[in-house]
Amino acid sequence: MVIDTNVLVTANGRSDHAGLDCQLSCVDALEEAKKRHVVTVDDGMLILDEYRRNASLGGQPGVGDAFLKWLWQNQGNPRHCEQVTISPTKRDQRYFQEFPADPALSGFDPSDRKFVAAAVASRKRPEIINATDSDWWDFREALAANGLAIRFLCPDLFY
Repeated sequence: MVIDTNVLVTANGRSDHAGLDCQLSCVDALEEAKKRHVVTVDDGMLILDEYRRNASLGGQPGVGDAFLKWLWQNQGNPRHCEQVTISPTKRDQRYFQEFPADPALSGFDPSDRKFVAAAVASRKRPEIINATDSDWWDFREALAANGLAIRFLCPDLFY
């Protein structure tokens, strides 16, 4: 699975527009990821660096922080973490060759493209987990049309 940073932030209780149910869904998803899934990140550290800017590598005080510490410690363990290569374009480091060349996705948030690129680069085609970012919701049909599965942990935020 590929996990958007907002899941860690929400699990830490630091999302302004997510209630307790959403926070608990994020906590459950991160615990599930550790126990039953392989987490996909890029080998260039773009995803892990974003996690580190938004959660504490020390593992405290929140569940998102604990997840980051666990992932950091397990990034080389193929039972828990898959590292894939994504290729930023020379023109802009927020755009990736692996990102689908679909005009319907042209407005997709550049800061979230690394997550899509990582999912595309994976041979496992992992689902992408989102909690609070409406961009994923707005582009869900175009992403699905390009073979990407998105799991919305807090869908009531988008209705």
